[in-house]
Amino acid sequence: MAEDKAEILHTGRRLRLRRATLADLDFIMRLEFAEENVHFIVPFDREFHTNIIENGAKAGSMDIIVEELAGGAPVGYLLVNGLQTEQKEVEWMHILIDKKGQGYGHEALQLLKAWAFDDLHMHRGWLDCKEYNARALHVYESEGLVREGLIRETIITNGIYENLVVLGILDREYFARKNAGLEL
Repeated sequence: MAEDKAEILHTGRRLRLRRATLADLDFIMRLEFAEENVHFIVPFDREFHTNIIENGAKAGSMDIIVEELAGGAPVGYLLVNGLQTEQKEVEWMHILIDKKGQGYGHEALQLLKAWAFDDLHMHRGWLDCKEYNARALHVYESEGLVREGLIRETIITNGIYENLVVLGILDREYFARKNAGLEL
């Protein structure tokens, strides 16, 4: 892995976010298609991610690797869209953590919010989540994202229509949480 050449986006207590490189494609694909993840997302193919890594910045999209500070081992991957919108609204499309049950999802989301609001000066961050993904919904809501709506039967997975919950956080909500000591 070419971590010495990769752009570090934000650093936390145990983890850091860095821009993905082509060397990360196998890790990203493994996470997207892992049995414990694939039912909760709409996975993309290798060509899609190659294009995001090589050209995504021009279109405002980025694949991001979540890695441990100690040793640099990758523990997750994020797909972000909307980095260049006039509305300063960023969409967190995929948040996948490989090492579950260690609090990495919480810290990764805190890093993502800090990068979006402190560094990029975004106004709003949002995501959607399959309605039955209780584990992810718990993390998102405990990290200050607010349920904004339900999109009924909007995607089809294995021939079944599924609902998506839309959650978001505004910059002022993030800064209020930060002032209360709830963020990095």
